[in-house]
Amino acid sequence: MTKPLTELGPHRLRERAAEAMMAARDRTAALTDAVDDTDLVRQHSKLMSPLVWDLAHIGSQEELWLVRDVGGRTPLRPDIDDLYDAFQHPRADRPSLPLLGPAEARGYVREVRDKALDVLDHTALTGRDLVANAFAFGMIAQHEQQHDETMLATHQLRDGDPLLTAPEPPRRPAGRLPDEVIVPGGSFTMGTSVEPWALDNERPAHRVHVDSFAIDTVPVSCGRYAEFVDAGGYDDPRWWTRAGWAYLREHGIRAPRFWRWQDGGWWRRRFGVVEPVPDDEPVMHVSWHEARAYAAWAGKRLPTEAEWEKAARWDPASGQSRRYPWGDDEPGERHANLGQRHLRPAPVGAYPDGASPLGVRQLIGDVWEWTASPFGGYPGFAAFPYREYSEVFFGDEYAVLRGGSFGTAAVACRGTFRNWDFPIRRQIFAGFRSARDVADGER
Repeated sequence: MTKPLTELGPHRLRERAAEAMMAARDRTAALTDAVDDTDLVRQHSKLMSPLVWDLAHIGSQEELWLVRDVGGRTPLRPDIDDLYDAFQHPRADRPSLPLLGPAEARGYVREVRDKALDVLDHTALTGRDLVANAFAFGMIAQHEQQHDETMLATHQLRDGDPLLTAPEPPRRPAGRLPDEVIVPGGSFTMGTSVEPWALDNERPAHRVHVDSFAIDTVPVSCGRYAEFVDAGGYDDPRWWTRAGWAYLREHGIRAPRFWRWQDGGWWRRRFGVVEPVPDDEPVMHVSWHEARAYAAWAGKRLPTEAEWEKAARWDPASGQSRRYPWGDDEPGERHANLGQRHLRPAPVGAYPDGASPLGVRQLIGDVWEWTASPFGGYPGFAAFPYREYSEVFFGDEYAVLRGGSFGTAAVACRGTFRNWDFPIRRQIFAGFRSARDVADGER
């Protein structure tokens, strides 16, 4: 069992921080080295930055927070701060900027990393909140891994032959699972005040009451979702919000992104491979509007964010909230499909060792799960260390996603971790599960 960060001595805490940073950098290198320089600087979709922008942005943020702020060192490249400020330039405009070229970007991130690790070696990991328990270093590792997942999504949008490889995920064990699990009503602790590397929008811990509800045991599968498509779900406005229906009509959307009808069946493109859509895999690349429409067609709804977290963390035996569905141990290969270990979700019902106490499976990893909730701060929220991480995104225009995907690193995925995006987004590795109201006492 991996010890919590708060129980580590200074030497081991530094090692853990360095390990997290190096794991992120190894993944960044794999994603950027997989393409040639032409692909590295090309914009593969206006929804995404060129990969070379993400690479240098990773270095820029590491320089700003670790080299300059924590370390108090002389700036390396203050001349590029604005170029790699995500709020200064929309993604669609970034290819026209005077960006660092591939060789210069690689050299820059190496130089920043050398100085950042030296800062780690010489910083007392106590005192102000930014450095206590190596928070700033964990924040930067999470930031890089988040961009790695974004770059993985760019690889999915890239045309051309397959470049990435990974072993297949595990199969699901034999045996039938119940379609849904009933979660009893009552209050539980949502969020955290003790997780050392938790980000500001996960804080603080607070009590939330949730009425009894039922939630799908597993994410909605491609096979189930194809039933909705084949039943004319994309042609019937009854299942859609007004905004969702308008977006559907405007863009001619007929199925999940990357699906196409061919030879009497549904096929998809996945990282350059064209293959039949697997019935038993969680559906992916659907928007919030599509998820909500399916749930309405099925006579259900999307779970609220609080319902999702209670299903994932609440232990009825102890009455306490766990770090993860399976307990407090860090995610391992038997718990969840994380970290780009595989290049696809595992079949629905896989990872029985990762189930919640009530028996809900695959709440962590495989696909991000859309919820019914808009993104906002918890009671007592305080922006830290900067407003632009999450506070500026609070509002009804963003919907919350939970749980991580096969492309999310464990360091950036907890039972309390919150993601958010526009309801129209389909290029992200997002799926969903549905829920419904139940009467108290229903079994």
